[in-house]
Amino acid sequence: MPVVFSDTSEWSTMVLPAVWALLSAFFLLGFVLVSAIFFVWLERKVSGRIQDRLGPTRVGGKFGWLQTVADGVKLLCKEDSIPAAADHFLFRLAPYLALCGSFVAFVALPFGNGVVARDMGVAVFFMLAVLSSEVFGVIMAGYGSGSKWSLFGGIREAAQVVSYEVPRTICVLIPVIVAGTLNLTEIVNQQNGFFWNWYIFHDPLNFIAFWVFFICGTSSCKRAPFDLAEAESELVAGFHTEYSGFRWLLFFMAEYGSMAAVCGIAVSLFMGGWHTGILPFDPALKLGESMGTAGMILGNLVNVVVFIVKGWGGIFVMMWVRWTLPRLRIDQVMMVCLKYLLPISCFLLVMIGVWQLMIPDIVSMVWKYGSAAATVILTAVWLINVWRKPSLSPPGVTGWATRPPALPGSSAGKEQAVAGV
Repeated sequence: MPVVFSDTSEWSTMVLPAVWALLSAFFLLGFVLVSAIFFVWLERKVSGRIQDRLGPTRVGGKFGWLQTVADGVKLLCKEDSIPAAADHFLFRLAPYLALCGSFVAFVALPFGNGVVARDMGVAVFFMLAVLSSEVFGVIMAGYGSGSKWSLFGGIREAAQVVSYEVPRTICVLIPVIVAGTLNLTEIVNQQNGFFWNWYIFHDPLNFIAFWVFFICGTSSCKRAPFDLAEAESELVAGFHTEYSGFRWLLFFMAEYGSMAAVCGIAVSLFMGGWHTGILPFDPALKLGESMGTAGMILGNLVNVVVFIVKGWGGIFVMMWVRWTLPRLRIDQVMMVCLKYLLPISCFLLVMIGVWQLMIPDIVSMVWKYGSAAATVILTAVWLINVWRKPSLSPPGVTGWATRPPALPGSSAGKEQAVAGV
């Protein structure tokens, strides 16, 4: 028997929320999956450029997309086996639990002005709590695999994540105290306007808190130099040693999803969220006033693109760090957290209260504009140095900068050796 609604209010209170929930889940899941595919491609390109790996810089067509597609097909077609000594229920459940912990965090993440699946008053701590649940999947995978190496990897990850969650959460409190709310949408709206209104430039405490949060977020995502949950040089492959095929893929989708969520929190709290930083107004509100609903939608498209670009920029920095720094030992990882990051975060928490109560507004204004100007100048100098990078051509030799060096022992390599290149 069909359901009949007596009035429009009943329709709006029962049906529309359910439809919006389904659409939000569909779009968020698509965003996480597409982002994971893009991150796989980007990871290969970043590692190839930083470590001079010739394969990732050339294979897979013009931009290397074919290699990413080949990897996906390989993982989907690969045999998905379960060890005889494993707990089959826990072994199967672990990757899905890890992925859910990463995916559900996006429910409270605002991509634009009102573009959020569920606008929560405690969105910040909801995201942190949900992201922390990913470690249960890691422990379950290590315990359920029936392998001591997997179990060691899972316990290492538990110790690491629980430790780094403390300074990470304390650093989140710094901009929350300044904003006076836990609602991410309200926090981002308070950073409207030019980029010097972002909380990273609000005071030196927020500036330091951003970097401490980013370090702790990198550790919570199991990224090098903090990837002691895997540590292939010590534990074969850590907690996912016994996994292959699609279940192995789910763990890495969860990792990339966590990276996107952590960078989304950092962008929302410290870097203006969806605001461009070069416009004195919010495009969604400005176009909405002049064009109505169409302008609101168009402006929010701009906001979503800006937010995603900022978040992907943070993920690029995580990859940059991974392929630049060596892996730390487990004692060094714990020492960095307990001996340095935790005291620094506690000091920042105390001092932000002092700053809010005792520092005059003129000092805050001087710091805000001065730090923003210094950032622009340093960024411009860095870009100029990168653009004016000296050529690698030896004196009297042309074409070296555009032609990669040949492999030693090959005929071309011998010709270059004879020519003194």
